[in-house]
Amino acid sequence: MSRASILIPAHDEAAYLAACLTALLASDDVAGGVQVIVVANGCTDDTAAIARGFAEQAGLKGWHLQVLELAEGNKLGALNAGEAAAAGRVLIYLDADVIVSPPLIAQLAGVLDVDAPRYASGRPNVTVQGGGVTRPYTRFWLTTPFMTRGVPGFGVFAMNRAGRARWGGWPDIISDDTYARLNFTPGERLAVPATYDWPMVEGFARLVQVRRRQDIGVAEIESRYPELMANDDPQPGAAPLWRRALADPPGFAAFCAVRLAIHLPVLRSKNRWVRGR
Repeated sequence: MSRASILIPAHDEAAYLAACLTALLASDDVAGGVQVIVVANGCTDDTAAIARGFAEQAGLKGWHLQVLELAEGNKLGALNAGEAAAAGRVLIYLDADVIVSPPLIAQLAGVLDVDAPRYASGRPNVTVQGGGVTRPYTRFWLTTPFMTRGVPGFGVFAMNRAGRARWGGWPDIISDDTYARLNFTPGERLAVPATYDWPMVEGFARLVQVRRRQDIGVAEIESRYPELMANDDPQPGAAPLWRRALADPPGFAAFCAVRLAIHLPVLRSKNRWVRGR
């Protein structure tokens, strides 16, 4: 059994996957071996071919990279298929547009190689390419309790086999990262110091669509798995909203504009998996 399996669900990610895999294969060495599984699901572009192009580089590093192709585009189905092929004691779930720092994979594998159920992630570095509303919105969002307390886990999260045994196949839900995180108590969630780059969506309409989807995803978990909400991070000690608003009025205004626009039907998307790009 490998020490870690890295699962990358990828749906039409040809524009992002090469950078993701380049950074991944520049990772520090991981004792015990690493398996990388790219699950190209419902792709109409060169995602699978790009992934296969990194197989030799992975082999030279002593890692094993394989590509699974699924006809249907479905992230949860991709996770289930990837797990069926995974041989690692630690499972690391990586979005195809994320750029990991060199120490991240080794730190995740190290902290999770224990008998007790554990979940872990790194420290997200949220990147913004453009301007407009995205930059002030992101600046204020980074001050929310979700970002300043606990282990958010978006873009990259990991768990050991004992933790993954807490549920069966991935259910058909929108917010897989929230579901995974809330299957662990705050004391079971570990933050390693290594960072990763996670791109914020650009543009007001896209922000609204993605944030609406995230709200729906959390509400779905509250409705279907209410017992998991007891594992959400406690809020005592978080900076109050009024103080954060006074510290950054433009950011607060952008944040409120997006939150209010979530309720406007004109900006709603019929795509359940809208990613904003």
